[in-house]
Amino acid sequence: MKTLQQLFAEFPFAHPAGLPAIKITGIAIDSRAVKPGYLFVAMQGGTVDGHTYIQKAIDNGAVAIAGEKEMNGLSVPYVRLENTRRSLTWMAGSFYDWPARKLTVIGVTGTDGKTTTTNLLYKILLAANIKAGMISTVNAVIGNEVLDTGFHVTTPDAHDVQRYLAMMADAGLTHVVLETTSHGWSQHRVDACEFDIGVLTNITHEHMNEHGSFENYRAAKARLFSSLENTLPKPQGNPRLAVINRDDPKSFDFLNDFIKVKKVNYGLGEDANVRATNIEYSPSGIHFTAENKDFRVDIMSRLVGGYNVSNCLAALTAAVYGLGISPEIAAQGIAALEGIPGRMERIDMGQNFTAIVDFAHTPNALKVTLEAARTMTKGRVISIFGSAGLRDKEKRRMMAETSADLADLTILTAEDPRTESLEGILDEMAAGARSRGGIEGKTFWRVADRGEAIRFALKLARPGDIVLSCGKGHEQSMCFGVTEYLWDDRTAMRAALAEYLGIEGPKMPYLPSQDKSESAWLIGE
Repeated sequence: MKTLQQLFAEFPFAHPAGLPAIKITGIAIDSRAVKPGYLFVAMQGGTVDGHTYIQKAIDNGAVAIAGEKEMNGLSVPYVRLENTRRSLTWMAGSFYDWPARKLTVIGVTGTDGKTTTTNLLYKILLAANIKAGMISTVNAVIGNEVLDTGFHVTTPDAHDVQRYLAMMADAGLTHVVLETTSHGWSQHRVDACEFDIGVLTNITHEHMNEHGSFENYRAAKARLFSSLENTLPKPQGNPRLAVINRDDPKSFDFLNDFIKVKKVNYGLGEDANVRATNIEYSPSGIHFTAENKDFRVDIMSRLVGGYNVSNCLAALTAAVYGLGISPEIAAQGIAALEGIPGRMERIDMGQNFTAIVDFAHTPNALKVTLEAARTMTKGRVISIFGSAGLRDKEKRRMMAETSADLADLTILTAEDPRTESLEGILDEMAAGARSRGGIEGKTFWRVADRGEAIRFALKLARPGDIVLSCGKGHEQSMCFGVTEYLWDDRTAMRAALAEYLGIEGPKMPYLPSQDKSESAWLIGE
């Protein structure tokens, strides 16, 4: 517990002087989460302005308010700041007594492969008998405790990140692997995380709606590496190492010039500092040799696809050159990872074809996922996916083009249409499929309801085929209108398979597209 005055003792931005010594028992950005003694931080978002909920926060027990607007007549102290979103991470860091300074913090960023690489690094740390935690878009792992990080999240909010780090430090952990997204960086959620090692998987087309341009998107990712320069010295030392992908044409040259700290790269070519050779693919995993001038080690992983060779290399390179872990121990950690929820996750209920759920929701992720599927079967590849509403519109066409090129059959369906017209989204995707020679009703179909789309794909499947449901992965909800409906692609796949096989299984989750017209759910009825 700290006072309001103490929260700003190391605050790096302008703030009012003479703050009172009021005890603060917690920090909240949602007035509904405020409890007695809390500081309520009012932030302005795309559709919600936290300043309109200040009185509600006070009614719920807030003893102080931080905001950006001129406010008068409040019954509690008001701290006016230039940017509360940017400030939140520093206030939370101070509140939790700067937990990142007590930990070795490894940050992982990129468009695709972040969660996998984060999990690989976490397994390597455990194999090295290091007391480590992990924060990913799927969950936070603190010792034996696994915390759900939410329905539709990128990097958790700044005060949640600091709370997780504090829990780790209090539990005696010494290291943490933290998955960081471009949203997390652009919204300053991880600015006070004191990173020691930064790892990049790749930078491909994604989030253009959020960042406006590829250059802005790349710059948001690059903040992980510029932050390494500002990490304060730690008693346990801090390596300040950047790990980048030599094979990624859209990021390597830029980052290689941009990064000012020590750096090392990985890739498949001979010019990479750490490279993969003798690569073998099978339906059950990958096998390759990781080597450079210092070592040569065999790597076996139950992950599939060429893109996971890169993810394994990224994790191994960070562990060996950033943390001094032996390549042999790193190989043991990689082999220990059985799989990741919603990442090429097989759903087997006895059917004579392969059913897989994957998170691929970008053009590049869909491309490498379909390529991986080709290495797993001599049969056909059937893909099911959508494209989110109120998000990057260009990728709708791009993803449909990719599937038309690489899959045998494509089913276009819903993926978080939000307040956009689902029919309109599917029209844009269908145009992309046709531009690559797709024939509607023969090589691709539009099935608006996602559950029905999965059922339809199973009816098309022949023995030995692969049915891939992409885009949702581990996520636990889907947004129609402004409402999040409980949805899990893995449950939906099991429900559809049970129906297909005539066996007991879960019930298909409900979506409004099952029984409401589009116009009804668009207006929230």
